[in-house]
Amino acid sequence: MISYEGELDIDNRLNIFFKITCVLNNVFRPQKALKETRINLYNTLALPVLLCGNETWTVKASDARRITAAEMKYMRRTAGYTWTDYKTNEQIAKELQITQMLVKLLEYKRSWIQHVNRMPRNRLPRVMKHYSQTDMTES
Repeated sequence: MISYEGELDIDNRLNIFFKITCVLNNVFRPQKALKETRINLYNTLALPVLLCGNETWTVKASDARRITAAEMKYMRRTAGYTWTDYKTNEQIAKELQITQMLVKLLEYKRSWIQHVNRMPRNRLPRVMKHYSQTDMTES
């Protein structure tokens, strides 16, 4: 769905994402043996909810910070760190062997644009991608 309310869509997706990760945090307490299980559940349940429909989002810097913060809140707990442990997001992502969400978001967008470019010229998504508004003046 393409809408002018992209910010509301991102907010709604982040709220649902927080609910799912909260449940995962309560059910599966972080322990060394459960890291892989927590990451698998995160990739299966939480990540698709947040990334659904992201091809149409215009991600601002503030949205990117919020998305990264939401992801790292869960990942820090999974890795067994608190925010005072002075570990960077990149260090935690490397330790857990995950691809950060913003990178996945950009990959999805790139993949979607390539998909649209392969469509026949008369398909609506391709027409909309190459659409440019012309001034129509009344004579």
